Amino acid sequence: MKCDEICELMPDLAAGLDTITPEVSDHVKSCAACAVKLEEMRQTMALLDEWRAPEPSPYFDTRLMARVREEKAKPSGWLQWLRRPALAVSLAVLMVMSITLFRNDAGLGGRNDGQVAAMVSEPGSAVSDLSAMDKNSELYSDFDVLDDLQVQQDVNANP
Repeated sequence: MKCDEICELMPDLAAGLDTITPEVSDHVKSCAACAVKLEEMRQTMALLDEWRAPEPSPYFDTRLMARVREEKAKPSGWLQWLRRPALAVSLAVLMVMSITLFRNDAGLGGRNDGQVAAMVSEPGSAVSDLSAMDKNSELYSDFDVLDDLQVQQDVNANP
């Protein structure tokens, strides 16, 4: 066996588990470096077995509960996020961009491509006629005005 393989088995060997094979024990006996590492690991494990966790101070619970009450008393919510400058600036930029995009999109009738704008600008086309009718809807809603124009044209044509 190689030393690298033995190093992987060191914790089990130091704990005294029954994973020791004759190959492993022969390597540990023949390799001084692995034997020293195994002995150091056993000493470390023995020290860890003796170690006891320290008791918390008698005022630990009191201080912990006071800290919890302080944290609960702090105001929280989405308005607290606005007090952070970077977040407030990014939120303002996002709002301005969304309003700008919405207005630009609404100005083209919900369509945002160059072909629609070109069709609207061509005079005499059906699209431009519909656009003109839409812009002058009050004029076209009162057809009596158109009838008066027709009568005047007839009178001018037949004097």
